[in-house]
Amino acid sequence: MSTQESELPVIENGSTTPPRRLPRNVWVTTVTSFLTDISSEMLLNLLPLFLFNVLGVRTAVIGVIEGVAETTASVLKIFSGWLSDRMRARKGLAVLGYGLSTIAKPFLYFATTWGWVLGVRFADRVGKGLRTAPRDALVADSIDERQRGLAFGLHRAGDTAGAVIGLAIALGVFLATQRGMTELTRATFQVIVLISVIPAVLAVLVIALGAQEVAPTSREATQPRLTLAGLDRRFLLFLVVVVVFTLGNSSDAFLILRAQTAGLSVSGVLGMMVTFNLTYALISIPAGMLSDRVGRRSLLILGWGLYALVYLGFARASTGWHAWSLMAVYGVYYGLTEGVAKAFVADLVPSERRGTAYGVYNAAVGIMAFPASLIAGVLWQGVGSWTGFGPSAPFLFGAVLATLAVVMLMRLPVKESMSRMM
Repeated sequence: MSTQESELPVIENGSTTPPRRLPRNVWVTTVTSFLTDISSEMLLNLLPLFLFNVLGVRTAVIGVIEGVAETTASVLKIFSGWLSDRMRARKGLAVLGYGLSTIAKPFLYFATTWGWVLGVRFADRVGKGLRTAPRDALVADSIDERQRGLAFGLHRAGDTAGAVIGLAIALGVFLATQRGMTELTRATFQVIVLISVIPAVLAVLVIALGAQEVAPTSREATQPRLTLAGLDRRFLLFLVVVVVFTLGNSSDAFLILRAQTAGLSVSGVLGMMVTFNLTYALISIPAGMLSDRVGRRSLLILGWGLYALVYLGFARASTGWHAWSLMAVYGVYYGLTEGVAKAFVADLVPSERRGTAYGVYNAAVGIMAFPASLIAGVLWQGVGSWTGFGPSAPFLFGAVLATLAVVMLMRLPVKESMSRMM
């Protein structure tokens, strides 16, 4: 293999064009994600507490629910990404996905068993599976490569700002309805479910009315195939590293449960998650812009290393403020990696294969969510007659795999441009 073949594509110094000059689709998808996360985060951060405290579900079952939900989304991401390449159209699938998730949410109001919750989560994740890869490809198609990190950073920041507002609403409802009770009640959860429908509907309207299709910059003679064949070998190597990392990255539901075992009340957990999302939102745009200048891999290495340290901290957390502080640092990890990783994918594939590439990337992350969450639940509370190793075990496991992934990422055949360092 020649030196040229062993190097990842190099992007020269990024443009300093301010965010207000970004294309319309970047803003539309950002606002859509902002509204969607207002809706989703007020529910998803309470869902593990609803399962654990109200329905009495064991952590192993919670792991199965989260794993099945994410795996469902992941399989569909491959298909929807490929289909958007084949149709040379992204918007329709994105609108359909957001719409399906919106329809599914109200049914949580009637949930009385974990099976019912699983059904709603399944439908919601089908919607996510349909929309994610086409939406990411739409963002990548709409922006110049010199601002790709900025665009995805802005999208992540909008998404996370919505989470902050959603959590704040959930906290306000909890304090207004619980009347001194420290654990979540069914009535409070039902009120939050109803409120969550409003921003979800608005999100569908924004992307349906505001987004515009963007034709790929190049066209293949044949229709894209639903296969990994033809995708850059360096992208596939990056995918292997992501799989290793994600196997130790169990659902954040376990972080929420860990914070509760460390002593945080429901209101404390919501406040902790507000802090996490604020940090995430504040870091995302600067991190994206920095990746345009110094390279994506450097920020991914830094972020994954930070993740390993945070998980080690959660393994040892003994008080509520420990968990709260660690979650703030966890937001830095997210800000450094989420948007940057998606920009990195776009660096490695041509525009006519981006839908497929994003589908494969998001699928790899999501499919590993099932074994990751199942392993975490079993390590924590066991299965059958086996009692498990306790709440520290899944976080030690995640820290070890994150460290291994960092080593693998450092060994990827990448040559960073010196112009990025100046």
